[in-house]
Amino acid sequence: MLTKLNPGEAFPELKINLFDDSRIELGHSNSTSSWTAFFIYRGKHCPLCTKYLNELENYKDKFSSLNINILAISADSKTQLESHLKNLTITYPIGYGLTLEQMKSLGLYISTPRSSEETDHYFSEPAFFVINEHGNIQVVDMSNNPFSRPDILTLYNGLNFIRNNNYPIRGTLKY
Repeated sequence: MLTKLNPGEAFPELKINLFDDSRIELGHSNSTSSWTAFFIYRGKHCPLCTKYLNELENYKDKFSSLNINILAISADSKTQLESHLKNLTITYPIGYGLTLEQMKSLGLYISTPRSSEETDHYFSEPAFFVINEHGNIQVVDMSNNPFSRPDILTLYNGLNFIRNNNYPIRGTLKY
């Protein structure tokens, strides 16, 4: 059974290994008004992910102007990420080593590689969370395939509206 994280609920505590050998912890409130836009991508084997992550770089300053930090992660190993960085033109933090248990705890759609040429591990399909300053899920979007992800300009415009209009968290009805 798939775990379903609901908007408005606390984001699960999650420790992320970043490429620069630092770690970041998500899922707790912070003392600032900053939010985190947390992008989960399939891995270096996915050309659509590479394109999306590079496009996201073009919006880094716009997200920053809304006091939203960007972070990306996949289940790739550090070696795979190092190889992938040759095709990325990003300056925001990027992580590696998302575990199967972490993917399950986030309710992500998980795929098995089609072949050893694709990758050597389970990987998550694209997902996106915005975590507010209270450590709660403000926005969530998950896909079960690489072709369905939010348009970054539309996403930015929506987050701009949310941040500047005290727009409530939507989709919180439990049933």
